[in-house]
Amino acid sequence: MANIWNDYQDAKRHLVCLLQYIGEDPLREGLIDTPERILRSWKELFSGYQANPDDILTCFEDGACNEMIAIRGIEFFSTCEHHFLPFFGTVDIGYIPNGRVIGLSKPARLVEIFSRRLQIQERLTTQIADALVEYLQPKGVMVVVKAKHFCMTCRGVKQPNSTAVTSAIRGVFQDLDARTEFMRLTQ
Repeated sequence: MANIWNDYQDAKRHLVCLLQYIGEDPLREGLIDTPERILRSWKELFSGYQANPDDILTCFEDGACNEMIAIRGIEFFSTCEHHFLPFFGTVDIGYIPNGRVIGLSKPARLVEIFSRRLQIQERLTTQIADALVEYLQPKGVMVVVKAKHFCMTCRGVKQPNSTAVTSAIRGVFQDLDARTEFMRLTQ
């Protein structure tokens, strides 16, 4: 992908233009350092582009079991690629090992990597599930993401109490009994 911004200073100039576009004076006291603050915040908000699941998903055979492992309530913050507005919520992850497990903190780190990129909730959900399938090769994986989207709450349809729920189901979780057990464990 071609980089349309040659450097940091070029990016700052574009942000100044955007401030002017919305009708602001980029030289007024409260805004003079805003382009730099935005670029610093973007470094953190979009840090997922600098991270790779390969670096965090180490599998272990010691301690592997045949029972479901579920982690619920992993909090995340992301940015909608359609409107450049935040969305946030929780991720519940379950998997049934196939001779290998990962550390309990690793699913949260995986969520962090994928959520710190421009996203849509549907892709975020499948990326998490597919990465776990690729690295763990488990019997099954299920991921449920629940989120509030500023693009739905403060613009457009203006539904502040709405929550979007998406799921990705792989392997034995296609079976209703496994899916029901996961949902019971994560309620």
